[in-house]
Amino acid sequence: MELESDASGLENDILRQLLLTRGVAPEDVTRHISPTLRDFLPDPAMFQDMETAAERIAQAILGEEKITIYGDYDVDGATSAALLIDLLRQLGVEAHYYIPDRLLEGYGPSGEALVRLAEEGSSLVVTVDCGAMAFDALEQARAAGLDVIVVDHHKCAAENPPAVALVNPNRLDESDEAASHGHLAAVGVAFLLAVALVRALRNRSFFSDEKEPDLMSLLDLVALGTVADVAMLKSLNRAFVTQGLKVMARRKRIGMASLIDASRINRAPQSSDLGFALGPRINAGGRVGESTLGVRLLTTQDADEARDIAAQLSSLNEDRRAIEAQVQEEAESQILAQGNHAVQVFSGEGWHPGVIGIVAGRLKEKTGKPAFAIAVDREGGIGKGSGRSISGVDLGAAVIAAREEGLLLAGGGHAMAAGITIESSKLGAFTEFLQDRLANKVDAARASQVLQLDLSIASGGLNPALVEVLEQAGPFGVGWPAPRIAVGPVRIVKADIVGKDHLRIIAAGEDGKSFKGIAFRAGETEMAQTLLHRSKGRRFFLMGRAKIDDWGSRPAAELHLEDAAFAD
Repeated sequence: MELESDASGLENDILRQLLLTRGVAPEDVTRHISPTLRDFLPDPAMFQDMETAAERIAQAILGEEKITIYGDYDVDGATSAALLIDLLRQLGVEAHYYIPDRLLEGYGPSGEALVRLAEEGSSLVVTVDCGAMAFDALEQARAAGLDVIVVDHHKCAAENPPAVALVNPNRLDESDEAASHGHLAAVGVAFLLAVALVRALRNRSFFSDEKEPDLMSLLDLVALGTVADVAMLKSLNRAFVTQGLKVMARRKRIGMASLIDASRINRAPQSSDLGFALGPRINAGGRVGESTLGVRLLTTQDADEARDIAAQLSSLNEDRRAIEAQVQEEAESQILAQGNHAVQVFSGEGWHPGVIGIVAGRLKEKTGKPAFAIAVDREGGIGKGSGRSISGVDLGAAVIAAREEGLLLAGGGHAMAAGITIESSKLGAFTEFLQDRLANKVDAARASQVLQLDLSIASGGLNPALVEVLEQAGPFGVGWPAPRIAVGPVRIVKADIVGKDHLRIIAAGEDGKSFKGIAFRAGETEMAQTLLHRSKGRRFFLMGRAKIDDWGSRPAAELHLEDAAFAD
């Protein structure tokens, strides 16, 4: 019993230290170990226009108005739209939805589409994951007599757009407490609106004869949209994802269950599955297929339709990968010609606009700098671009500034990601603008980048029990990284390349224990070449993430390698 107590105490110490190193105050550790909505959910009324939006939707429900949800074509947009559609369905209202075509209509609400929705009978439109900067489109909607509520999380201008309500924690006129939730994805903001709407209806005695909707059942959508949109997994977002994964594991949402099956996940989904398996499939519809597929899948009540759409999205995801690989190869050929720019800007005629965001992310990882990938239309000379940034460099603010300078036709985003529409003749000027504005910030951000370690252990310490303890500090993602450990000193017993340029090793420590390690897409890196060809007679410390390898007869721990250093 004493040994068990000591082990339990050690586990608690490790878990506590992990939370403290991620910025959790000592007195706040307990609620972060098992984050719940009860502990983290704010009063939605603190946000500007939240109660106005809730009251307007309540009025539309009671007046049996036609409501349309206007969503973006990515995962955050699809989950946000599905959340409000599901909520309204539970309230006895069949809302309509409109998802623009990425290639034909581009990002955000268009005035033409909004006016058409008004002509077709909608009196209220709720935009989700878009609209914060759609001044012209919303002005056209107002002229057509259409009420629009904007639910967004992207950067805002000093002036708010002409909407009935703008619900966005990144409004410049928000209180400090509300602005502290600026890391929420749009689907998280939509959930707060759902809470506010139920309260508004409750105050109107709507539920005297009706059952209140099950708000917790919506959390699977919130979790998926939050992780797939690469939102920071801190405070409320951690509660959203933790609880949402529990809801997802119950497989109550037909479309979500079919998506999990199509992704070949045969266990309870984990946070990483949302970003690397489920999210990309939903995104594939908007990128290279039909933009409505994600919303249709997540809102269908027909099991056969759900299976068909999930299979279609999986096929489109394979197509997306092939297109992405070609565009990335062409973009990488431009790296040497770019020179030592602080922000890498790549462009190509005929590139598929649906993959440029992914390519920008890959190039950011490859260069260690913010990157833009821009697809230029061969006929019109108009470029659609997507950018991805590094921690410490606010790309969304730079894009808004470039738009205000007249360099862009359209643009917006948030700190880590942004989108633009640009005339090809202004690509050079835009590139120079980014260098002038961000060079010092990029240099400072890169200079401060270090490989932070949470734990240093001998080979024998890398075991399933340790992985289980480390996982208790999850869910992990941007702003809340998975624990990184150092193992060593070790000698490399075997090293080779497997699959698509993955480095595989077997390492043994001085305690006689050995383990497997793998570094994905790292075959050409200096680390890989050293371990492959210059490891004989040398000892190393290996750094990376501890994971469970369950391919064998019993689970074993392995190391997902990120770096290596000589031990002597």
